[in-house]
Amino acid sequence: MEHSKPWDSDQITRDYFDSLLVEMRHIDSVIPSTKFELYGETFDTPIMTAALSHLGKIRENGMVEMAKGAHAANAVAWAGMGDEAEIAAITATGARTINIIKPYADNDYIFRRIEHAERCGVMALGIDVDHSFAANGQYDVVMGEKMKSKSLAEIKEFIKYSKVPFIIKGVLSEQDAYKALEAGAKGIVVSHHHGIMNYAVPPLYILPKITKVVNHRIPIIVDCGIVSGMDVFKALALGADAVCVGRAIMEPLKTDGAEGVKKQILKMTEELAGVMAKTCSKDLKSIDPSVIWQRNGW
Repeated sequence: MEHSKPWDSDQITRDYFDSLLVEMRHIDSVIPSTKFELYGETFDTPIMTAALSHLGKIRENGMVEMAKGAHAANAVAWAGMGDEAEIAAITATGARTINIIKPYADNDYIFRRIEHAERCGVMALGIDVDHSFAANGQYDVVMGEKMKSKSLAEIKEFIKYSKVPFIIKGVLSEQDAYKALEAGAKGIVVSHHHGIMNYAVPPLYILPKITKVVNHRIPIIVDCGIVSGMDVFKALALGADAVCVGRAIMEPLKTDGAEGVKKQILKMTEELAGVMAKTCSKDLKSIDPSVIWQRNGW
């Protein structure tokens, strides 16, 4: 598809979502279940809040409000970069929380953040491998904090140290999927961090290849550009176990706080159920990838 910013990874991702068509299957269909299991716990939806951070400009205590909304929708809440007090406040809402830690240059600090997240009672945690470098090829600095790329050996040490499931966020290749498995990761997030690199492959474009590599051994979560239940369905059909939603909940969070987040998750879950009902998908595991068709041009 043509658009004004051919390099824009977010737009490329949107175009790819919109290039995917869904066939209908009605005979023998039933009211579907959107129940989702993760690390031994059951949730009402595979739609989770994204690993966001610094939402104070959108809403006072924005991260905590987002977690409250996820909890009210019986969904998983993710948390990104934030201080220890904020992580404690997020988990105190009762939301089952996954904390993604930045690839700080100081590994000792990463170990301390792992310890703190575990004390707060997170259900899982992980590292954001795609936020190591700035656009100039040098190590990034995020909110004054120095970042550094991590080797497979270092990631293995983080995983060995963690007492809860450890997730690698920012996987956008078969190569990194293989390495995440080798490291012992208990989950991956397929993501280009909302366009952290121009011309990045859309997550759903490469998802079937990554799914083949993983082969049901660990959960696959998809992030980037998901704004509707139809988007969620397409991700699940192509191999994801769940999705993270960020930008689509920003306006509801700004306007209505936790209640807005809850309503948006429930709305998207209902949209997902609507597509499932029309494709003979009785539950998440029954979604058949063969219902997905591709428009010409990709």
